[in-house]
Amino acid sequence: MENLKDMSVEELEARKTELSGQLETADMDQLTEMEEEVRSINKEIESRKEAESKRVEIRNKIAAGKVGEVVEKHEERDMGKKEIKEYRNSAEYIEKLADAIKSEDFAEVRAALLTTNAEDGTIAVPDFVYDIVKTAWDKNEIMGLVDRANIKGNLKVNFEISGGVATIHTEGGDPVPEEELVEGIVTIIPQYVKKWKSFSDEVMSLRGEAFLRYIYDELAYRIIKKMADQLVSIIAALPQTATATSPSAGLVTAAPAIGVVAEALGELSDEAANPVVVMNKKTWSLFKAAQYAGSYSIDPFEGFDVHFNNSLPAYADAEEGDVYMIVGDFGEGALANFPNGDGIEYKFDELTRKKEDLVEVLGKVYVGLGVVADKAFALVAKPTEG
Repeated sequence: MENLKDMSVEELEARKTELSGQLETADMDQLTEMEEEVRSINKEIESRKEAESKRVEIRNKIAAGKVGEVVEKHEERDMGKKEIKEYRNSAEYIEKLADAIKSEDFAEVRAALLTTNAEDGTIAVPDFVYDIVKTAWDKNEIMGLVDRANIKGNLKVNFEISGGVATIHTEGGDPVPEEELVEGIVTIIPQYVKKWKSFSDEVMSLRGEAFLRYIYDELAYRIIKKMADQLVSIIAALPQTATATSPSAGLVTAAPAIGVVAEALGELSDEAANPVVVMNKKTWSLFKAAQYAGSYSIDPFEGFDVHFNNSLPAYADAEEGDVYMIVGDFGEGALANFPNGDGIEYKFDELTRKKEDLVEVLGKVYVGLGVVADKAFALVAKPTEG
């Protein structure tokens, strides 16, 4: 018997017809074998029909704008998770999903386009969409370093302003003094970070994967970059003396030169064990010029990773006293709290700028950003010229 899985439905039907014509002349042993093969063929044909019927049903639901129904739990049980995963990554599904997002009558798809949909949402986005947003956090040079939390409401975090050191106690010695601990409380208040982007008819006419990739790539990048810029501005505004509501940062006032990063490192607490350097790309070139003018064997960044954020002013553009570089441990000193999860929500508006043939897309995420440790950062500011 041939492998029925490798045969088309037409070949199966032809083989069944062939066997039916041979049944009358077959002996008893052949008859039993042939009848078994016919039963197997009938079972395979029926299985193929059921699978095709399910696929047609899914295609019809998507075409009718009912993408959500495709991934409801009973659908996953009927089809099997492997099959639904394969289908949502098919060119056909991607094309239908892109068309549904563009449709004026399919608002529920747009409102539900969250990063978590790939795992447990009502709309199964293709895997490449999930990966774009999931990895966008790690690709950002700043946000990829920051710890995240998912705590509802305003988040209050205690931080130590000062405290006594541990004491070695020898037998018969004086009692160990009680620690005099002074703490502050920083409140991280979440806000929406939003980004509008207008897309032309040309973008809306992109097909399937090209359209979805453009939407997610562009807005995810912009939103996460804005969060990084906001966190950098919070750090740059830290006071030099801790208060009851704010940690402090060290301050170094110096022009780019060999030894400046080392001086900033000396302003950090012992807990800031994994410092990095953050600056505008134009400032980096001044440090490299100092290196070239001195000795090529000296690293002006003391071996620390350098990350770029152009929301910090370049040294040449900074005013006296402006912070142009940050040295610190973002994992120890910063926190991003996402009360509603770190998924990015998307909404479409085709009416406001309809006469301009533009479609506006809003991406947003609800996040609170803050500094939660004292002396986790050191700020480097521009000195008085001359």
